[in-house]
Amino acid sequence: MEVSQTIRRPHAVAHDAQQLQEYEQARQIVLANPRNASSSLFKKSFIFIPLLGMTLLFWVGLSPSQPSISSTDYRARTDKLLKTTPLIDGHNDLPFLLRMQLDNQIYGDRLPFREKLGSHTDLRRMKEGKLGGQFWSVYIECPDIVHLDDPTHNVRDTLEQIDVAKRFINEYSELHYCDTASCAMKAFGSGSIASMLGVEGLHQAGSSIAVIRQFYDLGVRYITLTHNCDNPFATAASTVTMTGKDGGLTDFGRAGVEEMNRLGMMIDLSHVSHRTMRNVLEISQSPVIFSHTGCYGLAKSFRNAPDDVIVQLKTNGGIIMIYFASKFLDLEHPQNANVETVADHIFHAVGLAGWDHVGIGGDFDGTINIANGINDVSGYPLLMVALMRRGATDEDVRKLAGENMLRVWRQNEIVALRLQKTEGIKPAEDRWEGRVQVPYQGQLPTLIPGY
Repeated sequence: MEVSQTIRRPHAVAHDAQQLQEYEQARQIVLANPRNASSSLFKKSFIFIPLLGMTLLFWVGLSPSQPSISSTDYRARTDKLLKTTPLIDGHNDLPFLLRMQLDNQIYGDRLPFREKLGSHTDLRRMKEGKLGGQFWSVYIECPDIVHLDDPTHNVRDTLEQIDVAKRFINEYSELHYCDTASCAMKAFGSGSIASMLGVEGLHQAGSSIAVIRQFYDLGVRYITLTHNCDNPFATAASTVTMTGKDGGLTDFGRAGVEEMNRLGMMIDLSHVSHRTMRNVLEISQSPVIFSHTGCYGLAKSFRNAPDDVIVQLKTNGGIIMIYFASKFLDLEHPQNANVETVADHIFHAVGLAGWDHVGIGGDFDGTINIANGINDVSGYPLLMVALMRRGATDEDVRKLAGENMLRVWRQNEIVALRLQKTEGIKPAEDRWEGRVQVPYQGQLPTLIPGY
């Protein structure tokens, strides 16, 4: 399947008002026609719907009547709801493994992705796990530097990771690259796994808001404000763990948040300090995400979100996507963390913010320490079963699985549309005060005399 090659003006909003309605239209089509239905369905009637200048084909015949499912048959309930709701995971580090172990060389027989890999993720297990969408992490390690403005190869290396992630997605017809929420629903409805990109840390932007814009134009749809290091935008949770000092969001970081809102780039608060979380929630006009995080109330690592922050998601509209990293789920006995521990964190967040503000961000292939019972990407249904056994309804699980993530993404698109088209806000030109401009030694003509 070809990677999207939509041509757009630089930094322009990817939607107009009509396109913003496509998500719900696509969702209704999927609800009417469950995914993975029998191929005999395609012998039924069709309808042509013009979207985005193209004509898409959707089946609108009636599916065969389905037998009723017992309320205690949790696996059957899970299988049924995941045919009409995409299960979207917020964070998978497979592209980093491609870099570190294959030097980003994925062609030929170097990456048997359709077969069983030794890591957590391959196509067979993604299908077993009923994945409908995946945000692939574009990650480069924090640089070993003394000053934040010291030169690094982070931007270059991030561009390489965007490149390999797109090439990887394009190599497999079962995956479909998406940069809009409506695309994700359409991909799911067609039987593909929607595949999106997220950058894991603004240390990868080279202390430049302009680089954030370029990431957006290349298809990145969320950025984690920090990884395990401070940057000119914000303070990392790891810094608080090591020093006890939390500087929160910088003034330059505030400008970065405003620009991400303007672009429609989702703000990811995983890895950031608690003060940074609170600072962002005070100013962001768009819902935020935690792409892979746990609850501080259950596991007191600064890597996890505190209760007051989770409560604020009700006002902001954002979501916390719970991860499966055992060392952050149970600090005292990480070896004992299992699917029930993950469920504990989900229900803790639900108790604070409700089912509209939770999701799943497994962190597969980013750690070797995964909660027992969810050994790889095939294990998502086991979590759904555990939640249902504790009383979660089908509607609750739909929200957790993917509806919340798609709502947040869509709302970020709507806010960007307002900021750019209605309010006419221009791209931010803020410059980090700690950045050193290397002087030019030659002679140049004067651009503005007397300036």
